[in-house]
Amino acid sequence: MRRRDFITLLGGAAAWPLAARGQQASKVPRIGYLGPGTAALTDPAQLAGLRQGLRDFGYVEGTNIIIEYCWAEGNYERLQELAGDLVRSNVDVIVTSGTPGSLAAKRATMTIPIVMANAGDPVAAGLVASVARPGGNITGQSSFSPELYTKRIELLMEVKPRMMEVAILFNSDNAATRAELQMMETAAQSIRLKLQQFPVRAPNELESAFDGMVQRHLEAVGISDDGMLNANRGTIAALATTRRLLSIGNKELAQAGGLIGYGINYFATYRRAAVFVVKILKGTKPADLPIEQAAKFELVLNLKTAKALGLEVPTSTLLRADEVIE
Repeated sequence: MRRRDFITLLGGAAAWPLAARGQQASKVPRIGYLGPGTAALTDPAQLAGLRQGLRDFGYVEGTNIIIEYCWAEGNYERLQELAGDLVRSNVDVIVTSGTPGSLAAKRATMTIPIVMANAGDPVAAGLVASVARPGGNITGQSSFSPELYTKRIELLMEVKPRMMEVAILFNSDNAATRAELQMMETAAQSIRLKLQQFPVRAPNELESAFDGMVQRHLEAVGISDDGMLNANRGTIAALATTRRLLSIGNKELAQAGGLIGYGINYFATYRRAAVFVVKILKGTKPADLPIEQAAKFELVLNLKTAKALGLEVPTSTLLRADEVIE
């Protein structure tokens, strides 16, 4: 080996540990994730999407970025305490799922950036000043879409055309519910369909709510998008089927045994949330990032449940499904 090459090799060997030490000394970003449900019952596509979105920009969980998870386990009263824990741990960004968690995070901090991976109407809930100019420390995405709720009503009528009334099951503690119910009422009125509201606040109220639907001779139930309800989707799907009620909600409901699921594509939505996180880590202020609306939706049909209900799903509806469970 020539002397020059040998010296260069030695120089590189000496420099590499110094560079490595510099990288180790640099701060590893920490994200706080505030979830309304449980780790076990949350759709895996959500966190998979978030992690993939971070990897798109070179951030690998456990290597050069840390995610701290807090789960309310369907108890919204815990969200404020958990949000406070994340603030006290001084995370760089808080990622929230759902309106209640976003509100809890907002109450907990006015300085740490908050990214809503998925929330209802953020303006109506008082989370941001406007969609175009959020202001403050909150940005992210909204799943609040008139098309979503209109489509759910239309899907129910496709499989059961002559219905006159439909039950709506919702969590009265969720601040996003009011705007959602208004959208559903508007969609129902356009086709002269009447909605009967059944509010619940806890899992132990579900059975009596379904008993009330049966007493009113209702034929179908729409399930509101809510963390507590989603954490109990298996119970809800079973209650609907045993009481001979058609059910529609997000895709997780159909996957858990409900009849129809129509909602946002969680993987794509949470992958997009990572874009907001990365921009903030690189110095962009949340106030300068307009709120985006989730744009990709999925239709899931559970033919096993349809068979149990003695229902034949129209071919035209089946052909549009992204997933059919048999």
